[in-house]
Amino acid sequence: MFLRQFARRNVLAASVAGIALCAASPAYAQSAPAAADEADDPSGEEAIVVTGSRIERAGFDQPTPTTVVGGAEIQQSAQVNLQQALNELPQMRNSVSPNQSIGNTSAGTAPVELRGLESARTLTLVNGRRFVGDNNLNFVPTNLVERVELVTGGASAAWGSGAVAGVVNIILNEDLEGLSVGAQSSISSRGDGWRYAIDGSFGTHFAGGAGHFMIGAEYLKDEGIGIEGRRSRPWFGAGVVDIGGGQFEIQPDVNDLAPISFGGTVLSGAFAGQVFNPDGTLRPAQPSDFFSIYDTLIVASPLERLGSYARLSYDIGEATFWVDAAYGRSDVNQPFFPDPASPVLVFSVAANNPFLSSQIQQQLAAAGEPSFLVGRFSRDTFLFQFDAVRETKEIAFGVDGSFGDGWRYDAHFSHGEVDSRQRFANSSIPANFLNAINAVEVGGQIVCSVNADADPANDDPACVPFNPFGEDAASPEAIEYVRGTQMQDEVTKLDSAAVRLQGDPFSLWAGPVSIAVGAEARWEEQSQEIGELDAAGVFGTPLFNDPLEGGFNVKEAFFETLVPLLDSEEVDLDLNGAARYSDYSLSGGIWSWKIGGTARLFRDVLLRATRSRDIRAPSIGNLFSVSSINIAPVVDNDSEGRDSNPGYDPNPNATIFSGGNPDLVPEVAKTWTAGATFSPSFLRGFNLSVDYYDISIGNAIATPNTADITAACAAGDQDACDRVIRDGTGTITTVFAFAQNIARFQTSGFDIEASYQMPMSRIADVPGTLRLRALATYVDKLVFETGANVRDTAGDVGDPVANGLPKWRANFSAAYQTDSITVDARIRYVGGGQFNDELNIVNGDIGARTYVDLGAEFRVMDRFTFFGRVRNVFDVNPPLITTTYNAHYDVVGRFFTVGARVNF
Repeated sequence: MFLRQFARRNVLAASVAGIALCAASPAYAQSAPAAADEADDPSGEEAIVVTGSRIERAGFDQPTPTTVVGGAEIQQSAQVNLQQALNELPQMRNSVSPNQSIGNTSAGTAPVELRGLESARTLTLVNGRRFVGDNNLNFVPTNLVERVELVTGGASAAWGSGAVAGVVNIILNEDLEGLSVGAQSSISSRGDGWRYAIDGSFGTHFAGGAGHFMIGAEYLKDEGIGIEGRRSRPWFGAGVVDIGGGQFEIQPDVNDLAPISFGGTVLSGAFAGQVFNPDGTLRPAQPSDFFSIYDTLIVASPLERLGSYARLSYDIGEATFWVDAAYGRSDVNQPFFPDPASPVLVFSVAANNPFLSSQIQQQLAAAGEPSFLVGRFSRDTFLFQFDAVRETKEIAFGVDGSFGDGWRYDAHFSHGEVDSRQRFANSSIPANFLNAINAVEVGGQIVCSVNADADPANDDPACVPFNPFGEDAASPEAIEYVRGTQMQDEVTKLDSAAVRLQGDPFSLWAGPVSIAVGAEARWEEQSQEIGELDAAGVFGTPLFNDPLEGGFNVKEAFFETLVPLLDSEEVDLDLNGAARYSDYSLSGGIWSWKIGGTARLFRDVLLRATRSRDIRAPSIGNLFSVSSINIAPVVDNDSEGRDSNPGYDPNPNATIFSGGNPDLVPEVAKTWTAGATFSPSFLRGFNLSVDYYDISIGNAIATPNTADITAACAAGDQDACDRVIRDGTGTITTVFAFAQNIARFQTSGFDIEASYQMPMSRIADVPGTLRLRALATYVDKLVFETGANVRDTAGDVGDPVANGLPKWRANFSAAYQTDSITVDARIRYVGGGQFNDELNIVNGDIGARTYVDLGAEFRVMDRFTFFGRVRNVFDVNPPLITTTYNAHYDVVGRFFTVGARVNF
C-alpha cells in the first residue's frame, strides 16, 4: 500500500546440514527433465507433463507451451522462497520481492506473475489443485518441490478462472523414502542481508508397500537489510528532477522533502529556514539536514516463514486413497517510513509555546509573530512499524484409481483457511497531536491547553504536552498519547471439490481417441475486522478504513478430447480441444474453451498452435470492498457545451465514491499461441523451442478515475454518464468510481528455450554429464487501456512505471556433474529500455545488465552433501534509476550461500 560477521556465521552454517544444491537439470518445453543416463537413450519414455491439459497419456505432445523447472534448479537459485526462484524466469515479472515490499503491505506475500499481467491473472496450483492463500508461495516448502510446470498460454478450459496469463503448477515429491535434514546460510558481501534456513523430510512405506506416509517442513529466517545498507549501495534515493524546458533528468540523490527536516524546520516568520537541534536551539539549515522519503526506507524486508506438508496414502485394489495437510506461516515485522499525514508533517505552533526557549519567545514577540509553521518528518515518534502474520491451514482428501480397459479417475475435496493479522504501530492521531503541541504553562508546569481551560467539557485527561522542537525532544508519555496502532484481522476460506474421469472410448484410423470429463465446485469467502480507533477514523494516514465481508461460489463442468488424425513414419497429427462451463453465484454462466493441434514431422520437429478463450472472475475484494468517500479535485473531460455557463467549473472539488462492485462480470481473454520444437535425432539430448503468444483481455476489471469516466461519457458511453452527478451549472458534484469492467490489456511476444545434455564419454574418456540450458523472452507490447488512458509499457523499466517490462530477459546455465561433484554457472540477462517513455528524460536510456552466478556441490559417501553459491559474482551495480524497489535489476549486490545436507 505504501510506499555479523561473515566468517563467524559461515562457520556456523558449515557445521550444520543444509539444502543440497543439485545440478541444473535441463527442462524442456514439452517434457520434464530427463535423467542423465536417459540423455543417450532416445527410446526412453518421457515423463508425462499434463499441466496444460487434463488428459494424461504417455507421449502426448500437448499444443499449449509448457516450461518445466526441476527441483534441482530451484535449489540452485538459493533464494528466499519458491517465488523468488521462479521470478528469475524470463516469462515472469518480479512484482513482489523483499526489495519492493519495504514500504508496502505486500511484505510477507509471495505471488508470481506471468507476462506482466498482474498476479491475479496467473493461476497457481499445488499438485494440480487450487490452494488457499491467494498465490502466496511463502507457504510452500521448497525442499519438497519436485518440479514446477509453467503453462505460458491461456488454460482456463483446463483449470478454470485466473489462468489468463498461464498456470504455475507446483508438483511436490509425494513418494519420499528415508530421512533428510539440511540447512543453509546466506549473507551479502557487505555483511548484511543474513538469512538461514533449515529443512527436513521423512517418508516411509508400510503394510507391505500398500501404504505410504511422508512429512516435510522448511523454516527460514531472513533479517533483511536495514537503512544503513543504503550507504554501501549506489543510486538509492535517485529521482527524476524537472530541469526546465519540458526536460527531466535522473539524479542520484534527490532530497525532495526539503526544506522539511527530522528535527523540524521553521517554514515562516523571522526564523524561516532554520532547523531545531535536539536541545531545542535553532541554527541555519545545512544541505545534510534534508532528505528524500526514500532515505527513510530499509533496503530489503525481513521475513520469517514456515512451510510444511504431510501426506498419507493407501492402496486398495486399483484405488489409492489419500489425505494430505499443509500448514504455513509468514511473519514480517519491519519499519516503514515516518507517517506523512499533513497535520503532523506541517503544523502551526504558538510563539509562546513553553517548550520554546525564553530567548526564542522574546524574539518572536519582538517580531510581532503570534505563531509560526514547522515542517517535521517525525521519525522519532511516527515511524510506521508494520507487523503482519499470515497463517494458512489446509486439509484435503481424495482417491485416484482405474478400472476397466484403461479408464482412470480421481476426486478430491479440500478446505483451507488463511488467518491474517496486520498491525501498523506508531500511527499518528492528528487530533491528539494538535492538542499536545498546543501547550501552556500553568503554575510552573507545562500542560495541554485543553486542560487549562475552565470549561471541563474541553478537557482531555489523557493529554500530555508534546515538545516538537528537535528530534527526540518529546517525552515517552507524550509520544504514546499522540500515536496509536492501526489493526486489521482477516480470514479467507476456500472449499474446493473436483472429480475427473479419463479414458479412450473408441479408436479412429490414427489411434485411440482420449477424453477427460469432470466437474468442480468452489466456495470462497473473506471477512475482515478492524480496530476501534480505525473504525472511528482517528488516524492521520488511515490504512484500514472499512472492513470487507463477502463471498461467492462457482460450479463448473469441463470436457477435453485428444483426437489423433494421422500416424505415420513421417507425420503425426493430433487435435486437442477443451471446453468448460462455469456458473458463478453472482454473475451467472460463462464459457471458456481451447482448440489446438500438433504436427510432428519426421520425429524431429513438432509444430503446435492453440486458440483459447480464457476468463478471470472478479475477486472478493473486487466485488465487496466497502465503499470509501473522498473529496478531491476532478478533471471534467466532458465539458463541451458547458463552458458557456458562467457558473460551470471544469475542475471542481467533488465527492468521489469508490470500492467494490457486486455487479462485476468475469474478464474475457483471447489467446493465440504458435510455435515449434526441434529435437534432432542426429544430436541426441538437444532441444530447441520457439513460441509466439498474443493475449488480449477485454472486460478487464479496473477502478477508473474521474478523468476516465468523464472521457468515456464524452465518447458516448451512457453507463459512464450515469455515474456522474452534476448541479444546475453542469459542474460535477459527485462521481461513483466503483470497480468496473472497463479496461483492456494486450501483450504479445516470443519465448525461446534451448537445452542440451550429454555424457562426457561421447567426446572423451571423462566421467560425468554436461548440461546446458537457455531461456529467453521478448515482449513486443504490453498495453494497458483503462478508460481514457492507453499505454504500452513494454520497454519501460523505471520504478514509476507500474507494469513496465524490459523487452528482453534471458538466462543461460551450464553444469558439469559427476557422482561426487557438481559445478555450475548461470548468466542472467535483464534488458534495458526507457526509464519512462512518457517523459522527456535527458538521461532516460537505461542500459542492460548481465549477472553471473557460480556454484559448487560436493557429495561424500552418498550421504553428505556440501555446497556453496555466489550470486552476482562481479557485484554488478544497477543502472542509475530509483532502485529503492525496482522490479528488474539486482540492488543487493554480491551474495554468498553455503550449506550442507545429510540423508539417512
